[in-house]
Amino acid sequence: MKKDLIIGLGEALWDMLPEGKKLGGAPANFAYHAGQFGLNTMAISALGEDKLADETIEALEKNGLKYLMPRVPYATGTVQVTLTGNGIPTYEIKENVAWDNIPFTPEIAEVAANCRAVCFGSLAQRNVVSRQTIQRFLDATPADCMKICDINLRQQFFNKEILEDSFRRCNVLKINDEELVVVSRMFGYQELDDAKVCEQIVKEYNLKMLVLTCGTNGSYVFTADGKRSFQDTPKVEVADTVGAGDSFTGSFCAAILNGKPIEEAHRIAVEVSAYVCTQNGAMPKYPAELVAKVK
Repeated sequence: MKKDLIIGLGEALWDMLPEGKKLGGAPANFAYHAGQFGLNTMAISALGEDKLADETIEALEKNGLKYLMPRVPYATGTVQVTLTGNGIPTYEIKENVAWDNIPFTPEIAEVAANCRAVCFGSLAQRNVVSRQTIQRFLDATPADCMKICDINLRQQFFNKEILEDSFRRCNVLKINDEELVVVSRMFGYQELDDAKVCEQIVKEYNLKMLVLTCGTNGSYVFTADGKRSFQDTPKVEVADTVGAGDSFTGSFCAAILNGKPIEEAHRIAVEVSAYVCTQNGAMPKYPAELVAKVK
């Protein structure tokens, strides 16, 4: 196995959308989007011993996604997604499901040892079983592995301990403006402005980069050497925003791994994310001109 695997690690679930169910979950979305640029991607999670698990595998294979998802005696994950009038999703996430119980198998350990980049979040760490698997995976990756924490705060499924541990184990943190408010309050940074909070987190946790997305107000990348990149958010006709954040992360990761400078990788990520917002569902196919920007 070559040390070139790009891994989405965490929850595998179905988004129950108004128009029907679609495969979702940040790890599969991230792996799908990074894979659009020709990288060797894989989604790691766990599935139940049920019909929905079979449908998950069918959907992954249909989307050309490699996966490592052991079967466990819990239901395959689902999320009830309701879209507001302007296309913003709200989520009801079912608990004690398969992805809460991802086992650290020898196969998963081997993938960790051959991992070039991994994206994980806080949601899949709500249960101790998956949390320990994610921690063991991160600790088993090569020293030069790009470890992206996309914290993904949902409902009550996070705490300071989980976030602090994730910040210590990652070298790239992705956070949105609403999550930054929560983190600032939780970590005692509320006296600082957003930029100062981001710079403080980069310094305190020895990060290479912090990506801050602010919806229609643009996005920033803060680096360890004190540089800052800003990109406006393009105005597009939004179909829905499901998967847009994961497409940003996946394309940013792909561009960095393919040697693009941070400013260019940031610009590409913004453009890809805007395109995904114009499409229905989390896993649209990219037009060739978008793919070419990363090659």
